[in-house]
Amino acid sequence: MPASAQDDFLSITGLEKIYPSRAGAILAIKDVSLCVGTAEFVSLLGPSGCGKSTLLRCVAGLELPTAGRVVLRGSTVTAPPPDMGVVFQRDVLLDWLSVLRNVLLPARIRGLPLDEWRHKAEHLLEMIGLNGYANRFPWELSGGMRQRVAICRALLLDPALLLMDEPFGALDAMTRDELNLELQRLWLADAKTVLFVTHSITEAVFLADKIIIMSPSPGRVIDTMTVELPRPRRLAVRETQDFTRYVARIRTIFEGFGMLRGTHVHE
Repeated sequence: MPASAQDDFLSITGLEKIYPSRAGAILAIKDVSLCVGTAEFVSLLGPSGCGKSTLLRCVAGLELPTAGRVVLRGSTVTAPPPDMGVVFQRDVLLDWLSVLRNVLLPARIRGLPLDEWRHKAEHLLEMIGLNGYANRFPWELSGGMRQRVAICRALLLDPALLLMDEPFGALDAMTRDELNLELQRLWLADAKTVLFVTHSITEAVFLADKIIIMSPSPGRVIDTMTVELPRPRRLAVRETQDFTRYVARIRTIFEGFGMLRGTHVHE
């Protein structure tokens, strides 16, 4: 359910981020500009170390850019927006809290009455296949289950924007496929705007309406691709000619920039 026309829900213009170091300044991203429409699922695809996570942190208001600006719903982002959820590669769950209390953590941090959000938390756990696990602890769960909890926590306060930084990168292939399907199902049901970082070509194509392709460091946008595959997408779509054409096109773009070999982009 991508935006029918560019509505500038999220607009990034001329973004640059420089980090100081003993050896000299490190330019992480350079002159990055892109737009994301309401309810659009956008994948940021590029090799490890190309600045994808830096870009996401600037969008999240966790880093201030050296130059350029991030505008969310018409307002410049200078701090974490209240209507945003974030899921990282590490689930960062608190092992001494139950699954339910981990999901309720955003409400607790904002001083909201937990009893009023408990039903929403339980509903999210049920939706993502964790019914009956509310009173378990994170250390009792598998990696995939922990990431499901992290997704529930990010969705608790019904954010308009969901940022995901390689959330399935550390999982085995079967669990990753399963969570790709779950994420698509949640997105189709709730029409969130999603910015999803990955270095997997097939994952980017499977999930996204639009793919932003980034160069090696310093990260720049080298191409933008619209994915016109019908939804809901099943895993079998990856065997179709249309899907393989998208993968081949992206691979050709990376190869044209001398990438793929040794850059940790994979299919």
